[in-house]
Parts: sequence; structure tokens; C-alpha cells
Amino acid sequence: MKREDKAIIINNLAQKLKEASHFYLTDISELNAEDSSNLRRKCFEKEIELIVVKNTLLKKAMEQSEADYSEMFDVLKDATSIMFTETGNIPGKLIKELRKKSDKPIVKAAYVEENVYLGDDQLDALANIKSKNELIADVISLLQSPAKNVVSALQSGGQIVTGVLKTLSEKE
Repeated sequence: MKREDKAIIINNLAQKLKEASHFYLTDISELNAEDSSNLRRKCFEKEIELIVVKNTLLKKAMEQSEADYSEMFDVLKDATSIMFTETGNIPGKLIKELRKKSDKPIVKAAYVEENVYLGDDQLDALANIKSKNELIADVISLLQSPAKNVVSALQSGGQIVTGVLKTLSEKE
């Protein structure tokens, strides 16, 4: 590969890293053709961009990037693929789903919510991270709960008062 081609690849990777809010570094080597095709199909369905990269080019792209990815440099060995996503927990959930049938893919590292997660043992934590939309939904439901309680109390209180008045009017 020519130096110019490498520079283009490095610049493209650096741009993707800059734009991506979340990405996972995984090892998908040793997957057979069927499993690899299945992984790519599921990534496409879940809007995850899967790219296989050379470690040296990825490291240079990370060094060019504004963010500090130096913690991840140690995991850039063997075959590496990157999963770019807009929602931080989707690749973790996908990998957990695929792990029911196979030992791969293995999580080498992940950059989610501006935090670095190293190692495959972080998979459960990554899959359970709540997305921004999930957190907003939780906050909204928490805010709605007291309002619903007040409305239901007012409605039931009105029914009680009406019942008491009706009973008193029937006695006379």
C-alpha cells in the first residue's frame, strides 16, 4: 500500500473517530463466513458501522484525533475491527446476543459516553449502559409520577365528596 493511500485511510479513520460518539474495538477473527455474514447483517440492521482495520493505521488515526485514546493503544494487537454507533449500548447488546452461539466477537475496548472501557469483562457493563434517550424517558416518567398521583387523588377526592353529599341528601 502506498504512503498516500495510508494517509487517506488514516485521515478517514480520524474523521470517523471525531464524529463518532461511541465505538467498540473488537476481535472478530476466527469467525467463519456464515457467522461473519450474520454479524455484518445484524450490524446493518442496528445501524452499527463495522470496519476491519490495520492496528498501525488505527493507532495513527487515534493519535491524530483530538480525544485521548492512549489507554486503548495496548489492545491494538491481532485482528481489530471497529463498531461505530450512535447509541452506546447497542453493540454490547448485540455482542451478548451473538455470544449465546459463539465465543466471538471479543471486546478489546470501547469508547462510550466519553469513557474508555478495557477488556472483554466489561461487556455486561457496556450492554447495561443506558442511552441518552432511555435516561430522558426515565426522568420524564419520574416527573410524571407525582403529577399522576395528585390528579388521581383529586379525582378520587371529588368522588368521595360527591358520594358523601349524595348519601346525606338521601337521608333527609
